[in-house]
Amino acid sequence: MPLTIDLRSDTVTKPSVEMRRVMAEASVGDDVFGEDPTVKLLEKSVAEMLGKEDAVFVPSGTMANQVALASLTTHGDEILLHEHAHIIDHENGAAARHSGLQLRTIRDASGRLPLDQVREQLSASQHRSTPQTLVCVENTHNSAGGTVYPLDELRELSIEVHARGLKMHMDGARLWNASVATGIPERDFAACADTISVCFSKGLGAPVGSAICATREIIAKARRLRSVWGGSMRQAGIIAAGALFALQNNRARLAEDHRRASLLAQAIGSLPDAEITHEVKTNIIMFGWTNSHVDADRLVEECEREGLRFFSMHSRCVRLVTNLHITDSDIGEAANIISRHYKKLS
Repeated sequence: MPLTIDLRSDTVTKPSVEMRRVMAEASVGDDVFGEDPTVKLLEKSVAEMLGKEDAVFVPSGTMANQVALASLTTHGDEILLHEHAHIIDHENGAAARHSGLQLRTIRDASGRLPLDQVREQLSASQHRSTPQTLVCVENTHNSAGGTVYPLDELRELSIEVHARGLKMHMDGARLWNASVATGIPERDFAACADTISVCFSKGLGAPVGSAICATREIIAKARRLRSVWGGSMRQAGIIAAGALFALQNNRARLAEDHRRASLLAQAIGSLPDAEITHEVKTNIIMFGWTNSHVDADRLVEECEREGLRFFSMHSRCVRLVTNLHITDSDIGEAANIISRHYKKLS
């Protein structure tokens, strides 16, 4: 059966007709020379939105995170972050490979960095030979089910980190979701960090691109690192136009993704032995169970045969992500398919 409902990620979307038109008609120039007007407009727009002095457009979220880390550290430094941060789980060891960084992790089911644990680690670092220079947070947190980092906790953490002379980076790939879910402007979250990365190709639906926002001094360094790692682009306005369109038109509608995720979570959470492992606040659902007879990979395989796609996280947990292509009827159909095969495998 042809694939019809894709809940693997919010990265699987395709540009709309209007977005394609805007991209095709974009004004372009050589961005390496700083002459692409559409890239410059995108960078100016996202920097202003996040309350930062400057921004740089990069091809991917991984590059955004890694360039930010390298801009704030020196080879041999240690950084502190969550044990299931995207930087650790999904970036192919880039922090060690590119920047020679040692990673020290904190465990917490919420995806956050509890202040008492951070203080303990930062105090202990004074007795170790490796300099600890950076703390990283993720908002929303992918592996913790799209949870939002509370602003008051971020502010407390930021004060503690900066008081000790360290810097802070925020992986804000889905910051747009955090803002829509809470009603808090993106700039309020961004103010807590020295650098922040944001993604245009996840919930916003652009085909390519992320940005790093920071001071002009940090962004100047980031531009050089983007070039060093092969991320400089020439007539990049064609893809920047898609990102700019997404930024201007697709932020508010994220509330629909959140609503549909909540509906789907309610439906599948009522299955026998089922558990929605994290409260659904945005567009990510982590669905687990205690029934040993249900294997996640098998459930994924059976559902895909009926046109429903999602990922297994481990043997008793799957992840589903709503996106701008998913409709209310898709949610109902997805719930029916999952229920049918889950019960059959139980």
